Amino acid sequence: MPIRIALRCAAVLSVALTLTMPAASKDTGLAYVSSEKDHAITMIDLKTLAVVGTIRTCKRPRHMQLLPGAEKMMVACSDSNKADIIDLATRKSMGSFAFGEDPEAFDLSPDGKMAYISLEDDGALGFFDLTTKKLVKSVPVGKEPEGVKVSPDGKRVYVTSEVANMVHVIDVATAQVVKNIPVGKRPRRFALTADGSELWVTNELGASVSIISTGDLTVKQTVVFEIKGMRADDITPVGISLSRDGKTMFVGLGRANHVAFVDVASRKTTQTVLVGKRAWALAQNRSGSQLFVVNGLSDDVTVVDVAAAKAIRSVPVGRVPYMAVVDD
Repeated sequence: MPIRIALRCAAVLSVALTLTMPAASKDTGLAYVSSEKDHAITMIDLKTLAVVGTIRTCKRPRHMQLLPGAEKMMVACSDSNKADIIDLATRKSMGSFAFGEDPEAFDLSPDGKMAYISLEDDGALGFFDLTTKKLVKSVPVGKEPEGVKVSPDGKRVYVTSEVANMVHVIDVATAQVVKNIPVGKRPRRFALTADGSELWVTNELGASVSIISTGDLTVKQTVVFEIKGMRADDITPVGISLSRDGKTMFVGLGRANHVAFVDVASRKTTQTVLVGKRAWALAQNRSGSQLFVVNGLSDDVTVVDVAAAKAIRSVPVGRVPYMAVVDD
């Protein structure tokens, strides 16, 4: 092989591997918050809880996730129809690539080589190969898919349909929907219990969470939320996150401006914490001592002391924040 061609091949291989090759975690000590209106990511110092800068990205950044090795973060940008790769060391974009029509949320395969993306305009779940940077499969689901969750063994992908009021269960090997599970009205996002036996899904217009058995793929129970003095229509659960000890499910109650602490064993709400306007997405630090609540209408992040069940600070961020990634 001529030297020039060999060098070109090596360069192409190097670019492909940057998305998948594991590296040592940098633990940047920052929280990253995507801003839909500012086309940027706000960085919060986890020690001082102060904003320390922003990273420019593609249009309408929404879902974000660390890539294997935690040196890079991938961002889905709905209005650009792209994914952007952020280098966490330089705090700059490494470049973007086509990611399907109106990508909203995604999850990674256990090996980090495949991204499963909800393509809202297409009403489909996309299979995106991160090595070749190509959409390799598209599985039709209900209209307006959003939440995406890969099973721990990587064999299934769960996706919500906001219009069909269903959770679709997709077999990865066959790229086929194997079960449609009716849940509450306008299902949004997922969390698995610690043992993986239950999948909790928030129902934004049902003021509830549906609990699905991952064994027989049926709804075992529905947890309904109530806030004193508020109508059910004002309680709109979206974000959900399991505590580090696996005992509590945190649920952002949207327009109710609260986060609920739900005991996983009893299914009972034990605490509610007042946060910002439209408590949207949730993230935790590594120890689980702090919960970061992204408030979509007050353009801030509320930091909650989990042990005290108390808000300790609200940090202004970009306009219409969507979610946070905590890298401590």
